Amino acid sequence: MTRGGFDPTRCDRPDRRRVLAGVGTVAAVALAGCNAVGGDDSPTYESGEVGPIDGDDRTPEETAAAAALAETELNESVTPLDSLAIDDHGFVLEQDFRGPTVQGTVENAGDDRVQLVEVRVRTYDETGDQLGRYLDTTGDLDGGASWAFEVILLESIDDLEGYDVTVLGTPT
Repeated sequence: MTRGGFDPTRCDRPDRRRVLAGVGTVAAVALAGCNAVGGDDSPTYESGEVGPIDGDDRTPEETAAAAALAETELNESVTPLDSLAIDDHGFVLEQDFRGPTVQGTVENAGDDRVQLVEVRVRTYDETGDQLGRYLDTTGDLDGGASWAFEVILLESIDDLEGYDVTVLGTPT
């Protein structure tokens, strides 16, 4: 019998729905706590604009050559490093097989050599949907040194509206 809607027989045995809800809440709090304490090593991206493009898309032969040189496989050993910074970057339409590119300069402002440096570029269309992800890499960037990067993009110039860019590295 219940008093005022309270059923003491149900207090001892939580139902399945309450157990699952509790487990889900604990898991969400635990994951959020990890990121709040510094478990998030996500890179910070800088935005870039493509602007008006005056040029033609690649021919099939140029597309094949660009695809052979474009890098798309990320290196999992790189991470954001305080010593690495992008000094400048911009969209450049090369009038050869490279076509659309993002070019710029990375500086190693630290004293130590960085074993591997990776610049990542994500491309977007006019609605803000991500189209692709491309990169350029170099090795052994000494402290105080700079590196000029060029990231080849494989999208059609008619589809490109913007990009963002970041730099990561592997310390020695």
